[in-house]
Amino acid sequence: MTDAISKGDFVPVRIAVLTVSDTRSLSDDKSGDTLAARLQDTGHILAAREIVRDDRQAISKKLRTWSQDPAVDVVISTGGTGLTGRDVSVEAHRDVYEKEIDAFGTFFTIVSMQKIGTSAIQSRATGGVANGTYMFALPGSPGACKDAWDEILVKQLDYRHKPCNFVEIMPRLDEHLRRK
Repeated sequence: MTDAISKGDFVPVRIAVLTVSDTRSLSDDKSGDTLAARLQDTGHILAAREIVRDDRQAISKKLRTWSQDPAVDVVISTGGTGLTGRDVSVEAHRDVYEKEIDAFGTFFTIVSMQKIGTSAIQSRATGGVANGTYMFALPGSPGACKDAWDEILVKQLDYRHKPCNFVEIMPRLDEHLRRK
């Protein structure tokens, strides 16, 4: 990665997609399909893709596993960010985060408001970092996944995006672990 970064070239990022659902399978997972297609269309690598049920421990376990996998740079989950009793993705993400990216949820709300107005208040999209891996929890609709990717993530996961982006600081995300 450092050679491409020093030249200012596009740096493909290895992204895992996690769908949180009690009812979906890979054959009817439109939100997961949306994310997988968009990230691959822009040159990134689909590192893994799975579906887990709406269970806080199951979600946290998968996030921890992927955050410790050197073949995964970013995890994007879809589903479980609403307000109902089964919506536990945000809590599961926060169980794993070392640092939360507070502005991600705020920015996602701004993007959503332009599309769905005040209904955006019902989404609890979140982002954070664990073990040097970026993690983002998105709502379960294909439209929300499209908006998050097209308006935020495609830019922040592109090293060429200026004035700054997530990729350029990726090598330093786990520096606190290396100091020990």
